[in-house]
Amino acid sequence: MNILIICNYSSGLYTLRGMLIQELIEQGHTVKAIVPKLDDENEKKAENNLKKMQCAIKRIPMERRGMNPVKDLGLMRAYYATVKKMQPDLVLTYTIKPNIYGGMVCRLLKVPYIVNITGLGTAFQGNGLLKQLVTGMYKSASKKVKVVLFENVENRDIFVNARIVPKNKTHVLAGAGVDLEHFQYAGYPESGDCTRFLFIGRVMKEKGIDELFQAMRKLNKNGYKCSLDVLGGFEENYSERIKKYEAEGWLHYQGYQTDVRPFIEQSHCFVLPSWHEGMANTNLENAAMGRPVITSNIHGCLEAVENDVTGYLCEKQNAEDLYGKLKQMCELSYEDRKAMGIAGRKHMEEVFDKKKVVEETIKNVI
Repeated sequence: MNILIICNYSSGLYTLRGMLIQELIEQGHTVKAIVPKLDDENEKKAENNLKKMQCAIKRIPMERRGMNPVKDLGLMRAYYATVKKMQPDLVLTYTIKPNIYGGMVCRLLKVPYIVNITGLGTAFQGNGLLKQLVTGMYKSASKKVKVVLFENVENRDIFVNARIVPKNKTHVLAGAGVDLEHFQYAGYPESGDCTRFLFIGRVMKEKGIDELFQAMRKLNKNGYKCSLDVLGGFEENYSERIKKYEAEGWLHYQGYQTDVRPFIEQSHCFVLPSWHEGMANTNLENAAMGRPVITSNIHGCLEAVENDVTGYLCEKQNAEDLYGKLKQMCELSYEDRKAMGIAGRKHMEEVFDKKKVVEETIKNVI
């Protein structure tokens, strides 16, 4: 079978779907991918790694964020020409623009396709015009879909209730899973006199970074010795605040990292107070390496944590509640924290093993 994947990140495709692609190729399928044409070293490196796996790459200009009708129409035309030329037996789409425009193209060309919802993002927050527009576009794109794969039940229910897709054409996976061999259990570090918290993700409001900064400042003000390592790019309006908090001594901004494992090893607890997620891979990766996780009590985050066993769940957009959970972690003994981490690793092995997720995905794809 000739399988075509349409996505908006080469790096994400390689990191999150590499094992799926490898398994499909080993089963005798031909796999190709349409990716954005980006002048970025990490993206180029990911493309080279995909090519080494015998996954052919087609680069197409694409603006991943924002809605520009002229440019999006150009993207759809490029998808149409490429899909028509490649003549795939099946198309898999990931993320909003490939899902919508790739789905519409497959429908027009009568090519079987599967849509993957890895999260709903800001477009589905509230009940404004943007949500209505995106809902309508998803309805159009999903009319002839073979199946829509989701990473949490809440996202699935939103689509079903909005009549974008009938429930019998949906399936919920355990996210992309976590590679338990890559993210191996790491011995829990000694606490010393400072609890090291870790955040991995883009520094932006919807990741709960404002609440996290507020809670961390309060902890240090109240005499708790703790620090926060932040890994990831940041939106420009956070530049001055990052410098200020670094000067206060508790924040260590590490920038974007291609390998987060050394930072996870050195940490005592991972924190992700996000407002919405498909399935937060960073929660899975940290738990797999034996670190307690504090994350939002929302679908896409809560699945990774057994509350009070492998970490704590906090209320979304509630800095005071987050402060309380961070404080609890600071007050736990070394043995209790270590036990949480071990329990988290076990939970990943039982539910989120990427090998199992790949197997289940292929069962729903082929």
